[in-house]
Amino acid sequence: MGFSANPVGIQFQIFYPPHLVALGIILAINLAFIPFSKYADERARKAFRYGLAIFLILTEITYNVWRAAVGIWSIQENLPLHLCSLLIILSAILLVTQNHTLYEIVYFMGIAGATQALLTPDIDIYGYPHLRFFTSFITHGTIVTTAIYMTVVEGMRPTWASISRVLGMLAVYGAVIFGLNFLIGSNYLFIAHKPEVPTLIDMLGPWPFYILPLAGIALVMSLILYLPFAIKDWRAARRASLSEEGQRA
Repeated sequence: MGFSANPVGIQFQIFYPPHLVALGIILAINLAFIPFSKYADERARKAFRYGLAIFLILTEITYNVWRAAVGIWSIQENLPLHLCSLLIILSAILLVTQNHTLYEIVYFMGIAGATQALLTPDIDIYGYPHLRFFTSFITHGTIVTTAIYMTVVEGMRPTWASISRVLGMLAVYGAVIFGLNFLIGSNYLFIAHKPEVPTLIDMLGPWPFYILPLAGIALVMSLILYLPFAIKDWRAARRASLSEEGQRA
């Protein structure tokens, strides 16, 4: 495993075997929740939640300790203010408390944001087998895993109102971070300028015009993520309606 701040010869390459293997492992873990939800008792579920929360926080601490040790930690880059950095903390708290408001945030913003980070990681020169490669995929993968686990195994779910609440909180948070970026010269949430490496943001136009499409994408992604529940509710209402009609007949 590499630990250098300036590694040579391990540039991250999107959709090359290490990237695909990491994505495959994350997918396999989440698919395993289907049988786990059927057979795990409350004790097993609690042990898994607490273990995953501890693992997530320790991984993030490891990453920050490494950056400090090699002299590249800074308040401009490493405060837990990027969306995924904040979601690491919120996911850990959610796993322990099962708070529904945190679930709504992690479900919508966690899956949408961390999935983008998994598909187009902002890790540049830190490809496999560098420590940064592992911490990036572990933390972002665990954010998605937390949302899926709490839905599939613990039975939590969002509502239509969840979308407006989460997007409203995101808008307020974005406004605060925009001001903070101006004050300390940071680029948290990538709203001061685009990331230094290629991402999906590059397709949305120059700064600051890409910020509005980002908000639109957040809305569209939230609607897509709610779609399975909307279909489930529609089917349930349809069955109830047909049952009532049958009873009247």
